[in-house]
Amino acid sequence: MTETDPQRIYIFDTTLRDGEQSPGASMKPSEKLLIARQLERLGVDIIEAGFPVASEGDFDSVRGIADEVRGVQIAALARANAADIDRAWEAVAGAARPRIHTFISSSDIHLKYQLRKTRAEVLAAAVDAVTRARSYTPNVEFSPMDATRTDRDYLCEMVEAVIAAGATTVNIPDTVGYAVPEEFGDLIATLFDRVPNIGQAIVSVHCHNDLGLAVANSLAAIRNGARQVECTINGIGERAGNTAMEELVMALATRRDRFAFATGIRTEQIFPASRLLTKITGIPVQPNKAIVGANAFAHESGIHQDGLIKERRTYEIMTPQSVGITETRIVLGKHSGRHAVAEHLRAMGYALTEEEVNRVFVRFKELADIKKDVYDEDLEAILYEAVFRVEDHFRLVYLHVTSGTAAVPAATMQMEVDGRLIQDGGFGVGPVDATFAAIRKITQTNYPLEKYLVHAVTGGTDAQGEVTVQLKYNGRSAVGHSAHPDVLVASAKAYINALNRIEFLKANVRKVDVE
Repeated sequence: MTETDPQRIYIFDTTLRDGEQSPGASMKPSEKLLIARQLERLGVDIIEAGFPVASEGDFDSVRGIADEVRGVQIAALARANAADIDRAWEAVAGAARPRIHTFISSSDIHLKYQLRKTRAEVLAAAVDAVTRARSYTPNVEFSPMDATRTDRDYLCEMVEAVIAAGATTVNIPDTVGYAVPEEFGDLIATLFDRVPNIGQAIVSVHCHNDLGLAVANSLAAIRNGARQVECTINGIGERAGNTAMEELVMALATRRDRFAFATGIRTEQIFPASRLLTKITGIPVQPNKAIVGANAFAHESGIHQDGLIKERRTYEIMTPQSVGITETRIVLGKHSGRHAVAEHLRAMGYALTEEEVNRVFVRFKELADIKKDVYDEDLEAILYEAVFRVEDHFRLVYLHVTSGTAAVPAATMQMEVDGRLIQDGGFGVGPVDATFAAIRKITQTNYPLEKYLVHAVTGGTDAQGEVTVQLKYNGRSAVGHSAHPDVLVASAKAYINALNRIEFLKANVRKVDVE
């Protein structure tokens, strides 16, 4: 591992070890194997499959992954003691390219309160652990835990000693997420300046995200000589998590002008990996999470939508397809502009005139003030109301309905009939029946009701109810449709729409008779 491409960054994925230490993220061996296979497809260089000495289940899981996932290095974690190292090797011995990753604390606060050992004792334990691991495999990684709070002279001494003992990768962990980028970059640079044999090993980093700086710290380390980054899918891990693999990789890929490095990651597999992990662990990704969040490639602002329509690069620095997402999501909502709505309608297959787009946009804005997101089905319902419906002879002005277990269902409404305002009411066996009774009284009609259907246009409690009403007239059917978040309003409008269609039929029949 020491003869490497200086421009290559190796991705060490610890989703199955540190990531599984997230509260609630425990996985069964079969589930860990699914993740490992996806990580192989993703193109990570090393999979840290687990901590074999922790439990029989973890041991079996690591061994199963080592035996079955052949296209990537498989690492097992071990504390700096013989029992851990022996168990780790037993778990990964069958791997095509096994690695033992051993660690011990190095900061004075850990030595005093956790290990209760002297610096000399800990240094000796570190060297012994690497030596024992080296007896099993030449691929040995060592980590001085809590390195960022360790005395730098002592850290340099430990790094030099473990490399001399045979460690081919030395990982510098920011175990408690304490460092800031300039400081962490300087720490890595110090190791290259002061450790004489540093060139015999790959320098790795493992950053935690307690201050939200894990990715930034990892990038600072790369700039100062680190060539391996330990990270996890979706950034899961202890406490606030780890360096998010997808963020680090896409930062390197997107900003090649600042980071002239490459990884072996097949970036189009990033989103599938994220979704698989979420499905298995049940840990959701926050909507505004970089790269893989639901809103990462979603745009609602009218200004942004307009820019994207004209040139995607105006508001997107990478394509959604580059990380495995099908397409940019234009979220139609109250901030969307007319141009975005018109383009979305065109993409749906509707070629509208400017005046028709204006009518749809007015209705769209009204709906967007009522419900958060407007979907394609919502737009189609608006189209039917605003563009494709016949000229109104009847129009609903307002509707008031009372109903319940202790009230007789009643509807009071006002309608416009050929330009005249008429108000009346009706009673029924339910609120819809009462509404239809009021309409019949006001319009002085009584056509047979053949069909009444209601369904939700989209999911969620704020979904529009789409109503279909079919009336019978002179041997013909007149079908009315309407959609509204209030199903009673939708029902009234659908019934009135059917009445207007009957008026259209009447007019056409008279015209045919005259001819």
